[in-house]
Amino acid sequence: MTTAVRVVIVGAGFAGIAMGVRLTQRGMTDFVILERAGEVGGTWRDNTYPGAACDIRSDLYSFSFAPNPDWQYSYGRQAEILDYLRATADRFELRPHIRFGTEFTGAQWDGAAWQVTTSGDSFTASVLISGHGPLVEPVWPAIPGLETFAGAAFHSARWDHDVDLAGKRIAVIGTGASAIQFVPELQKIAGHLTVFQRTPPWILARGDKPTTARRRRLFRRFPALQRAARWFAFTSNEVKFAGFRFRPIGAVTQLVSRSFLRSKITDPVLRSKLTPDYRIGCKRVLLSDSFYPAIAQPNVTLVPDAAVEIAGSTITAADGERREFDVLICGTGFNATAPSIARFIRDADGSSLASRWSPHMAALRGTTVAGFPNLFLLIGPNTALSHNSMIYMIEAQVAYVVQAFDLLDAGTRVIEAREDAEHRYNEKLQREFGPSVWMAGGCTSYYIDAAGRNTALWPHLARTFARAVRRFDTAEYELTTAR
Repeated sequence: MTTAVRVVIVGAGFAGIAMGVRLTQRGMTDFVILERAGEVGGTWRDNTYPGAACDIRSDLYSFSFAPNPDWQYSYGRQAEILDYLRATADRFELRPHIRFGTEFTGAQWDGAAWQVTTSGDSFTASVLISGHGPLVEPVWPAIPGLETFAGAAFHSARWDHDVDLAGKRIAVIGTGASAIQFVPELQKIAGHLTVFQRTPPWILARGDKPTTARRRRLFRRFPALQRAARWFAFTSNEVKFAGFRFRPIGAVTQLVSRSFLRSKITDPVLRSKLTPDYRIGCKRVLLSDSFYPAIAQPNVTLVPDAAVEIAGSTITAADGERREFDVLICGTGFNATAPSIARFIRDADGSSLASRWSPHMAALRGTTVAGFPNLFLLIGPNTALSHNSMIYMIEAQVAYVVQAFDLLDAGTRVIEAREDAEHRYNEKLQREFGPSVWMAGGCTSYYIDAAGRNTALWPHLARTFARAVRRFDTAEYELTTAR
């Protein structure tokens, strides 16, 4: 069965929920949100590994239009964030619009509308909005023999809670944002834990703590206090951006990080293995109070080399040493520069967005793509941040898309990014990266695509992006009015 709707939104994570709320606030009811899972939440539903939490303060990592005075910690835990998203979907009555258990399988522009296919019903939609996000498809390391590992093996983004880890010999590959959260939890129960570290991360103190009952009570009674806390957290993070842009300030932050490392790791040999040899900010800077203490425990071994071969239960590191394990866990992140959804969105000629994005993904203001009319991408190319809240970026993009709906409501039928405008925008953006820490910091990172271009990060302050999408400039678009 094919159902005609005005808008199809893909995904019920932060982006899809934010877009749905804004549409309902406009009085629009003719939209559906496609969600392949049985609940809202996106990455916060899927990533259930022990210790999963956010590295942006709770008051800021939440919608401006849906404050939560009852956060239990300074930095929200996975379950708490998921509960918040569930409550937000309920509060704004989005569930009737969500098609749970319905996987998006494709969409093609037919010259007048999007023909959308799913694992269930099909839809015809005037507008297609992707809330897919970059943290969806886990990346497995390219290790010969990985598929032959004799024991239980899983990615941290698909944590297998049925595997009993107590007393086991556990191998962890990766020391990124997920690993530094679950490694301390594994250390508490493992017989022996071995962490294969290809590149050490820069880590700063997290300073997490439970919120007080008094704080929660005050925020409930005086919402302006929480808005002030949100503003302070946002502004503090914006100030930290200077460490990425200006090398002398970054050098000071490196000294702070090294001092933190020295305070936690007294063994000079282990400390040397944990000391990065690249500029801070080249990779994502991580926050943790527990990773270093866990690594220093007697039941943990840090291998400062990549795993290069797996045979049965044996993993061989680059140093040639072979070790036996019962369980293998990969904390190796996601593919942020080649989102899988791009393979399933096609233009009027049948060419995929993925082919349009070869060798680099790009979009006008991170949101629209020439050749793909009435398509809007939330958390699109070059909208990720290394220093502040992605929820702020999502809300800025949603406000930009809402302006497009103002045009559609006024009689415009088709909105398509001009190719020259998209090209100018992205060439300027790439020039602004210049010899920044993200491009010349001495490391490899998930920000950079296979062809060496940074297509993930926004290279400025978060508020600068909000200014960049504050006004929907019709001169950057081809507009077709209704006949």
